[in-house]
Amino acid sequence: MTINWFPGHMVKARREIEQNIKLVDIALILLDARAPFSCRNSDLERIARNKKIVMILNKADLASPEAIRRYMQDLKQEGFLVTAMDSLSGKGRQALLKTIKSAFQEKAEELQRKGRRPRAIRAMVMGVPNIGKSTFLNCLVGQKIAQTGAKPGVTRGKQWVRVREDIELLDTPGLMWPRVENEKQGLKLALLDIVGENAYSEYEVGLYLLSILKDKYPQTLVDKLGLDAGNKLGEELLAEIARKRGYLLKGGVPDLDKTCQVLVQEFRRGKLGTVSLD
Repeated sequence: MTINWFPGHMVKARREIEQNIKLVDIALILLDARAPFSCRNSDLERIARNKKIVMILNKADLASPEAIRRYMQDLKQEGFLVTAMDSLSGKGRQALLKTIKSAFQEKAEELQRKGRRPRAIRAMVMGVPNIGKSTFLNCLVGQKIAQTGAKPGVTRGKQWVRVREDIELLDTPGLMWPRVENEKQGLKLALLDIVGENAYSEYEVGLYLLSILKDKYPQTLVDKLGLDAGNKLGEELLAEIARKRGYLLKGGVPDLDKTCQVLVQEFRRGKLGTVSLD
């Protein structure tokens, strides 16, 4: 499944990010903790290449803790500063603030040597659409200051946010790359609600989710969906879920499309437990 999802406003967003990167000291790149490598936008890393980059595994409450530790180690080996955060509960907030200060330390010492007065750290918040930047900003500030929404790409325009006296954040619109060639990566991005719903088939995404659960989280099928997968194919499992839940069309035919839609939503909301995709 190749995904082409690059709305016109993203050309403007990329230009805006490229222009504003010079205003900040640090780039905070948010990744979905369930699939951080699949949602990395190399364009953002290229734009921020001359800045200190902090990778933030957001929505950490929805991912396997063991997988998060592995992802963090891999990113650290690439030379990034890395931290994990649950923006809804605030878990990881203090560790992130400490990491931001650590990333600025070298710059602060440079300013001091030049006799410059101390100033607030300036950081840019970056990521693909629907990665949770607005919820992340609201969590850091401790009040609702950024608009949030269920549709990818809801954030618009330049927005400076003061976290506290010594840290200022510049919010940016979510930025995708023009074409997702890798089929599995495309399915993961669709599952994570990073690309718009018109870019993929929800039926394909639901079947992919079931294959992940069957291969990596069979107990979740038992505990959350009441299924014994055995050697059953994806469509057989979908039909079984549909019958269990009463999702039936005329004549008692299982409504597989509705079943896929509901499963995908339950995954996104964490109702299927902690599931990692990468």
